[in-house]
Amino acid sequence: MTGNPPIGSHWARNGGQPRIAVIGAGMSGIGAVIKLEKAGYTDVTVFEKTGEIGGTWRENRYPGLSCDVPSYFYQYTFAPNPDWSHRFSYGPEIQAYLKRTAERFGVMPRIRFNAPVTELRYEAPRWHLRAGDGEAEVFDIVIAATGVLHHPSVPDFPGLDDFRGTAFHTARWPENLDLTGKKVGIIGTGSTSAQIVGAITDQVARVSLFQRTAQWIHPLPQKRYGERWKGLLRRIPALNRAAYRGVSFTIDQTFVRATLGSPVMLRYLAWMCRRNLRRNVPDPELRAKLTPDYRAGCKRMIFCSTFYPAISKDNAELVTAGIDRIEADGVRTADGTLHELDVLVLATGFKASNFILPTRVIGENGVELGSQWDGIPRAHRATTMPGFPNFWMLEGPTGPVGNISLFMISEQQIDNLILSLDEMRAREAVAMAPRQDAFERYNADMARAVRGTIWFTGGCNSWYLDRNGVPNIYPWAPRRFRREMQNPDFSEFRFMRDEAEAIAADRAAAVTA
Repeated sequence: MTGNPPIGSHWARNGGQPRIAVIGAGMSGIGAVIKLEKAGYTDVTVFEKTGEIGGTWRENRYPGLSCDVPSYFYQYTFAPNPDWSHRFSYGPEIQAYLKRTAERFGVMPRIRFNAPVTELRYEAPRWHLRAGDGEAEVFDIVIAATGVLHHPSVPDFPGLDDFRGTAFHTARWPENLDLTGKKVGIIGTGSTSAQIVGAITDQVARVSLFQRTAQWIHPLPQKRYGERWKGLLRRIPALNRAAYRGVSFTIDQTFVRATLGSPVMLRYLAWMCRRNLRRNVPDPELRAKLTPDYRAGCKRMIFCSTFYPAISKDNAELVTAGIDRIEADGVRTADGTLHELDVLVLATGFKASNFILPTRVIGENGVELGSQWDGIPRAHRATTMPGFPNFWMLEGPTGPVGNISLFMISEQQIDNLILSLDEMRAREAVAMAPRQDAFERYNADMARAVRGTIWFTGGCNSWYLDRNGVPNIYPWAPRRFRREMQNPDFSEFRFMRDEAEAIAADRAAAVTA
């Protein structure tokens, strides 16, 4: 790793290397290092807040953890894995794949572990990065690969600190926790909760699931792959690539079309979910409680085949009365009932609007990113922000999410970043950032388009919504996003060719702020 670059030395003009900081060693961060190096950008340092790679697949280790995107689509295109054990991979196997890929491509030596980035400050034309209590270091380029679902959201339940049993968020699952014979309560009914209920009900004395909102649940067609099939994929790698394209096409034609407003696909998905509920929950009273009162697809659809059979068992109860408070011995609901518990699991989701926050990111004219977003995070084409030159986000605001592969989206964004670095080199530019008018035009177009999606019209409250209740999500098909990433319109950006120009732009922004 090189030292801090001397003032006046500009990589884009002298044929040198930009000094690049990547924040986060999860799926996007690992992919960024590998693809940057392949493109010739080799001076890369990764800052990881913990002692292990993996991002969300490191953070989460709860029982039943699995991915609802098919395995052959949920992987890097440059590192196809013929040895997936199931059609939908389990968490530990994905974490092992990420670690194996990082080791194979030489990513590990570039990572600084236990180095949470606390502040990023732009001083034209470079970024000053501070990790933990260390000295600030200078970088030409910063890439935020911090992901979306990594800051646990814990509602302020009255009395939570009074609970005498074991209580924790699902992303902080205690190692070696034995639930055998325990009375377990789970607050929340998202995908995580459904997987946990399906995995632990046969083990515990009783599981009490506290439901605020019923969910649309599609059956998960899980399948174990045999050794003969894996051997065939090893011998014929093209089959793995064909499976990737096949799954991508299927998702585009089904779930993507449904969320973007196709009435035919929406009716089909709703029918599949209702049939799943009808077939697997024989009790009509329980079935009524589990029936959503909003349209299918409004929330991120749950794919799970174990939840309905589990919640229908004699040692499981679905609690629909609101939570009044938490007491020493359990959860007291609004109807006065005390549900006695030994373990309380908070499946209450994540602060999806944080992205890189709470890291202080200070751009031109001293503006902080958190203050500028103010609970309504937006970006230009999901990757950049006006006023924050040489700063890119992977899986940033307004990007495609939902029941698609974030591996795919992340790779497309990394490719776009590399095209931008190439353009900076070609123009001998020391800094680039999106133009304010382009940013506003793009987000205005998105705001209009999102009104036609099920996320806006479905009548539900989901983690896609920002503080104003507007879906913070890409409203068009993923193939359009791919075209945008592959063919950037650099007229939407302002380029600064030397340090003096960058400093002048920073000062001008301060005057107009």
